[in-house]
Amino acid sequence: MTYCVGMMVDKGLVLMSDTRTNSGVDNISVFRKMFSWRVEGERIITVMTAGNLATTQAVVSQLEERTKAPDERDNVLLKSPTMFQVASEIGRLLRHTVGNRQQENGDRGRGRFTASIIVAGQIAGMEPRLFLVYPEGNFIEASADTPFFQIGETKYGRPIILRGYDREMSMEDAVKLLMVSFDSTLKANLSVGLPLDLMVIPRDTFEATHTDRIAHDDPYFQAISAGWGDALKHAFHSLPDYSFYQPDPE
Repeated sequence: MTYCVGMMVDKGLVLMSDTRTNSGVDNISVFRKMFSWRVEGERIITVMTAGNLATTQAVVSQLEERTKAPDERDNVLLKSPTMFQVASEIGRLLRHTVGNRQQENGDRGRGRFTASIIVAGQIAGMEPRLFLVYPEGNFIEASADTPFFQIGETKYGRPIILRGYDREMSMEDAVKLLMVSFDSTLKANLSVGLPLDLMVIPRDTFEATHTDRIAHDDPYFQAISAGWGDALKHAFHSLPDYSFYQPDPE
């Protein structure tokens, strides 16, 4: 399992993913799930992946055409004229890869090779855009009503974002909100784990002006985790007390 979030605010895009992949409690590995491509001053495109690792790695490899010699590679993401076409191409590759894996494995492969992808970025002359691509290859785009997407283990961190999100929030506050969302998920599910990958893409910069890999000993994340726990306890104890005894009617 994994957890990835892509969030759109007025000032740009904020993305975060965990790096844990495992086949049981005694077989835990770390794999990057965030990949980015850039043309200076013209575009930046980032994808985050969740699901079967072999499937997602095959899709990323096809996007980069790693099967070809370096001088023959032609990354389609760097030539597509719009982010919509980028999402369409990734959807096509994902659908094709999932279908091939399932067909090769017959009944044993049914439902085992599924994956989903968040696509985020901006191309010069257009707005920043955010998409969620499903295993079937179809996708939806973020909007004012749905300004963020999650993939993987979504249920524990979603309430935090729903309550704290504000489209006009600063990029720093957006990062802080995602930190809290991930901390809540880490506390509830062992299949999501540190380190975390963070990327901040301000509007019209066409670059990731801030990236970070957040490890277990990261002092800011430790402060967020401890502070959020204390704040929850304080909020709980400040609520009105429940009484088993009702006052006598006058």
